[in-house]
Amino acid sequence: MYARRLKHKFKAWSSLFRHSGSRIGTKCRQDDARSAHVLASNTSFFDPISPNSGYLARYLGGSSLYHVLVRGQGLSSNCSRKCVLEVARVKLQNLGHPDKGYIFRISTVAESANNDHGKDENGRDDSKVEVGWIDRYLPKSARPYAHLARLDKPIGTWLLAWPCMWSITLAASPGSLPDMKMLMLFGCGALLLRGAGCTVNDLLDRDIDIKVERTKSRPVASGVLTPFQGLSFLGFQLLLGLGILLQLNNYSRILGASSLLLVFTYPLMKRFTFWPQAYLGLTFNWGALLGWAAIKETLEPSVVLPLYLSGVCWTLIYDTIYAHQDKEDDLKVGVKSTALRFGDFTKKWISGFGLACISGLALSGYNADIGLPYYAFLAAASGQLAWQILTVDLSSRGDCNRKFVSNKWFGALIFSGILLGKLVP
Repeated sequence: MYARRLKHKFKAWSSLFRHSGSRIGTKCRQDDARSAHVLASNTSFFDPISPNSGYLARYLGGSSLYHVLVRGQGLSSNCSRKCVLEVARVKLQNLGHPDKGYIFRISTVAESANNDHGKDENGRDDSKVEVGWIDRYLPKSARPYAHLARLDKPIGTWLLAWPCMWSITLAASPGSLPDMKMLMLFGCGALLLRGAGCTVNDLLDRDIDIKVERTKSRPVASGVLTPFQGLSFLGFQLLLGLGILLQLNNYSRILGASSLLLVFTYPLMKRFTFWPQAYLGLTFNWGALLGWAAIKETLEPSVVLPLYLSGVCWTLIYDTIYAHQDKEDDLKVGVKSTALRFGDFTKKWISGFGLACISGLALSGYNADIGLPYYAFLAAASGQLAWQILTVDLSSRGDCNRKFVSNKWFGALIFSGILLGKLVP
């Protein structure tokens, strides 16, 4: 009975708005906002207006900010479509006096679904994606920090970890497995450093993120976390990372600490150069140097430099594809990227980087005197990279995301080749 009364309250509230486009509605009573909150948390309701569109409702309730997306689970012709609400955080400017009511913003989601805005990391339609594990299992107070570290999007950790794993495995003695302790330490380090990098990025880019469709709901940009909270979380991650760094030899400690300069300055590059992806490549592939140093306590330039530069070229490929998702927003806010620099010639550019990447990997393996299985896997990785470049639809955000995420398999193929090449000379 209580849920039915709440449904009628929301029905009366929603009738204040039309579903054509996005607009700011009139002030609503405080109990209406609370009713919508209860519905979002506890029950479902029926859309009384249209069977063909959902509604995007933003409201401010007390000290909490919510972004409520009403999504249909099935269509019918009699406007009795059952809907559910999902809650995520977003920034909302309170346009009315907080003691007198709340401002609701309503818009349809049909248009965003048509232009690929509603895609998740794997390129699927958001309207078909369930609530993520962070919002389902973590305590409410921990969720913004988990989102800030991108724990729900592990692809960044994979892309950071693979060059480390390549280098550690290359440094292993012929016929021997790589140092498992080092693989685990570097895996944990990649998770922490990636989270720290995302935190730095969100702190420095919060004025830009709020203007970009894909990033405007990030915790700092949306106001869910304050800059001080973000900075405190950054310190916590760096402290844990220091604990891992201290497990390495002195040479590696110095080399690892020097990478922080790249981590802290990378987010600024998009403001000054069209090549921030190259700078990201220098940052993300530092593990190609550090992994070897952690095993050998020195660097072998003939092996690690081709490996490192190959990683930089690889990053230029996948992050240029990734940047094509935001090119319209980047133009509006005035930030730069290789996606804008290359434009219609993107595929030619990244094809060149792909050739350089594979050549460098081959040279690194040759100088490391690795076995033939490595080159078989390198050929397979070349095919995967060629598939990305030839088939990516740079006008589709969803397809760019799918190709970007597929790079974890490229990294896995190279790692498998190095491992077998060491075990089977």
